[in-house]
Amino acid sequence: MSTDTQAPDTMTTPIMPSFDSGPTDRKLAIICSKGNLDMAYPGLILANAALGEGIETHLFFTFWGFDMINKKTMEHLKFSFVGNTAMHPPGHFGMYMPQTLGGLPGMTHMATAMMKKQIAALDVPEVPEFLEMLAASGCHMWACRMSADMMNLVEDDLYEGVEGIISATDFIELTDGAQLLFI
Repeated sequence: MSTDTQAPDTMTTPIMPSFDSGPTDRKLAIICSKGNLDMAYPGLILANAALGEGIETHLFFTFWGFDMINKKTMEHLKFSFVGNTAMHPPGHFGMYMPQTLGGLPGMTHMATAMMKKQIAALDVPEVPEFLEMLAASGCHMWACRMSADMMNLVEDDLYEGVEGIISATDFIELTDGAQLLFI
């Protein structure tokens, strides 16, 4: 009976990412389904990171994610802590905001202003500027046909960097083999 407890080499050898510069054959497809301020940034930040790594990146805006690319709403995204049970003042972990406060007049405006101030302090661009930066970096942006039809929107209503309004089937075909994130 062997008492050897040492793990095989494959278990102890760390997996290191490659930091080679230049394009890869990787693809990332991010579905942006929410249009509130706090849900806009995860997809944009991940897309930016992927583009920086040379990864072909596609954003698909659907349902309320259209608020991010709708010319009338993209500069007016809001943040509300109603329904966000983890909401706490920035830097004050353990001190949570009662959900009932979120329904009071002016609380969404206050929470939005607070979040925008934090984002600006980190030198992160606002959503319209972020979209411009992504488009200039080669990000492919697509709008969902069904959502556009439901909201009575046409391409002229959308941010100029959106390449087209396409069906979900078209998006699946365009991003064949991609890593998929749903936000």
